[in-house]
Amino acid sequence: MSGRLLILTAAFGEGHNAAARALAAACDRLHGPGTARVADVFALASPRLNEVFRRSYLGLINRLPAAWSLAYRGLELPGITAVAFSLLWRERRVLEELIARERPAAICCTYPVYAFLLRRLANQGRLAVPFFNVVTDSISIHSLWWRAGAAGWFVPNEDSADVMRRAGVASEKLHVSGFPVPLFFAAHASELAPPALSDGGTPRVLYIINSGTAGAAETARRLLTDTPWEITCTVGRNESLRAELSLLAAARPGRCRILGWTDEIPRLLMTHHVVISKAGGATTQEALAARCPMIVNQIVPGQEEGNYQLLRRHGIGALAETPAAVLAALERAFADQGRVWHQWRFATAPLVRTRAAYDITRAVLDCDAAADGNEFEPIPVPFRTAATA
Repeated sequence: MSGRLLILTAAFGEGHNAAARALAAACDRLHGPGTARVADVFALASPRLNEVFRRSYLGLINRLPAAWSLAYRGLELPGITAVAFSLLWRERRVLEELIARERPAAICCTYPVYAFLLRRLANQGRLAVPFFNVVTDSISIHSLWWRAGAAGWFVPNEDSADVMRRAGVASEKLHVSGFPVPLFFAAHASELAPPALSDGGTPRVLYIINSGTAGAAETARRLLTDTPWEITCTVGRNESLRAELSLLAAARPGRCRILGWTDEIPRLLMTHHVVISKAGGATTQEALAARCPMIVNQIVPGQEEGNYQLLRRHGIGALAETPAAVLAALERAFADQGRVWHQWRFATAPLVRTRAAYDITRAVLDCDAAADGNEFEPIPVPFRTAATA
């Protein structure tokens, strides 16, 4: 199959957008500029309402995680999803118009709700191309990712594939591709690495400060005032925190950097020994691609639980939800010339797939058009989550 690729994403979690961007970049690199089209149908259909829902989502996960957990689990119930998705008539219309205009050879969904809209179009005879789900979560995978069916699923690791097999997804339609991380990782995998701790190199710590993380400012202060390591903090667009930390950094004898919003995260991950961050889908997978162990300081209930579980299963990094716990985990990692850190870094090797974006786009656009197509069936879902399957 050859032709244009339509990639559908949504701004409810950065992992969806990050995966979509990487797929588009790989597709354009392989098949020529303009081959891929990324679209957020929810933003196109109702821009203002979508922004309200996006802000509400961020408010829930940051301020009321228990309420978000309840909502997340509630969407496992087919009756609730049927009612909720019946309201998406405007999104279905915009999606159908988008497909007619773009005339893609295939569709990749990095957000699970699209599969339900596409399935309805297919059942009505208004969709003639295959669609694939690119799963952006690990292990605690919501059943929305598979219940509507698809021509195939691309999952980030074998642990997640096993969850979906036990939930009823056919093995032949599951592809353990890895998470589509930025192409920078594949291009620089042999060039960039942190200094060797065994040779007396100074540990480098990257702290990605996320909005809503409890104790974020205090953790950054303690890293800057109580440790001898090289510290890099990214604060996003929080200018007041950036100003405060910059004053502390100026008085610090050791090397440190305080950055605002930056597109250099892949390079920073590849050149630091450890990253401190919440267990977001994109951050977790990019850290693994960089072989940079994580100190997880926040877990959003539901989708992020599996990301940390993946790290824990493979013996990578630690969970540290207070400033004191973060510093204790780092001190343990770097003690004895980084003995524990070397164990963590070694454990990342089986999970590194820096070329996933290339592999997925090749599989989708270069496959035999006669294979699978839209031959998909909805998969029955028991009243449980994928994490308990």
